[in-house]
Amino acid sequence: MGAFDSLRIAGSGLGMHQTWLDALSHNIANVGTVRATDQEAFRAQLVVAESRDDGGVRVREVALTSAEGRMTYQPDHPLADEAGYVRLPDMEMSDQMTELIMAQRGFQASAQVTKFAQDTYQTAIGIGQR
Repeated sequence: MGAFDSLRIAGSGLGMHQTWLDALSHNIANVGTVRATDQEAFRAQLVVAESRDDGGVRVREVALTSAEGRMTYQPDHPLADEAGYVRLPDMEMSDQMTELIMAQRGFQASAQVTKFAQDTYQTAIGIGQR
């Protein structure tokens, strides 16, 4: 592995994890979005990552969940249909929070690798200046 490979790989990890964190924050903000049954449900964003040939990672796509969502009985809701149902996103807050922790840990790990590599390079430059 070359001298700057760790920075490149960690940088790709930072970018992928930032995209994942952004998608999760969007999902969490909309986990309770209620729609009428004749409308599409909020569609959660799912980040699909893949490895690169150089050892890094990239976002292959940001997929969306089903527009069907889940029907919930809430007869007092202003958007409820005549049977008392509304449409909610097909996602759970607990799943989103679990993924949020994983994305945060991945981002932190990539940031730590970047910092360690920068410190190592600074030390090497300092030795060369003596």
